[in-house]
Amino acid sequence: MDREEVTEFLGQVPLLQCLPGSSIRRIADAVQVKRYEPGDYVAREGEPVDGLYIILDGQAEVSAPANAEEANRPDYVLNKYDYFGYGTNSSDHQVNVVALSKLTCFILPNQYGHLLQPKTIWNAEDTPEHSLLEQILHLEPLEVDIFRGFTLPEAPTFRQVFGGQLIGQALAAASKTVDCLKMVHSLHAIFLIAGDNNMPIIYQVHRARDGSSFATRKVEAKQKGLVIFTLIASFQKEEVGFQHQAATMPNVPPPEQLLNLEEIRERRLTDPRFPSQYRNLAAKKKFTPWPIEMRFCEDSASQYKPSLNYWFRARGKLSDDQALHRCVVAYASDLLYSGVSLNPHREKGLKTYSLSLDHSIWFHKPVKADDWLLYVIESPSAHGGRGFVTGRMFNRQGELIMSLTQEALIRREKTRGPNPRPKL
Repeated sequence: MDREEVTEFLGQVPLLQCLPGSSIRRIADAVQVKRYEPGDYVAREGEPVDGLYIILDGQAEVSAPANAEEANRPDYVLNKYDYFGYGTNSSDHQVNVVALSKLTCFILPNQYGHLLQPKTIWNAEDTPEHSLLEQILHLEPLEVDIFRGFTLPEAPTFRQVFGGQLIGQALAAASKTVDCLKMVHSLHAIFLIAGDNNMPIIYQVHRARDGSSFATRKVEAKQKGLVIFTLIASFQKEEVGFQHQAATMPNVPPPEQLLNLEEIRERRLTDPRFPSQYRNLAAKKKFTPWPIEMRFCEDSASQYKPSLNYWFRARGKLSDDQALHRCVVAYASDLLYSGVSLNPHREKGLKTYSLSLDHSIWFHKPVKADDWLLYVIESPSAHGGRGFVTGRMFNRQGELIMSLTQEALIRREKTRGPNPRPKL
């Protein structure tokens, strides 16, 4: 097997799928191949093992230990993708493992065991500090295909869990169950119940399909035992094919010529043209910088148009993992998105309420989320309490990176009691 085939195989081992692609590639370089005949001992009880064993082909039987406490423990069979020798508290193996047929194993020697426990969230090395976005998207693996996510106190929040957080975390959960050679190319999300910022979110991944070129995952996000959000994501192994791009990037100022949100806020606080009462109230409000830096291409006079263009990028340096970068832009894609459908209806004193209903993304090309991307948003329709928006993302070279759609609930806000829980 060549390196790519080894990497693809390792990416399908459940034990390894929570690791970043960079770690799996390093493991692929470090593993050794060992073959056994039927009846050969692969590991003996009470003797040391060389490292982590992963079955590539064939079957092996695990025999129960000879001590009395484990006498009633049944034997069981190991098959392709199963493993042993990992997580033992000592160098001596606790059970016998015997080949039942011709057996081929990958062995990750003990000196490479650190690759199974990466130092950072996404990347095994070379990222001494991870950004706030990496922390937001970090998931705690509970068991195979089940993860736990949190709403961090450092992250800006709304009255309910931010939709982009659900999309980004659910995509991260799905990505951690797919071999690292396959990248998400489309996702479709449905928001069911408003999430509670003060509770953890459990992400359950269902493996719908694993093919040679494509893989499909369904993710359910739960709080209090209820499914609050679902996502279906499709992953594809990179391949060469037909290419064209009819979409063109709008002619907008480069991000270096535009102000970010912090600079706009500072100007408003010091601009004498704004009433002093407004400036004093604005100064007292708690301001939490977004983990996404945004620079708007139009001035405030365009806020009544059913369209919006702005540059954005992740703050800080992200780990070099394409899966992470796609999760980051998925997180960012819900920022100010559905609000564009409200622009033509804005008037003085009008208070509105919006809640995402569904969200779809198609990834056309690799993306670098810590470099500037142009988000082009349009709202062709609003009707029946729902606003519809479409989006496109371009890199600085004018390449179309992503296409997006979303439908959201948009209503006039009614008087609410304390701690309202939105109802659809």
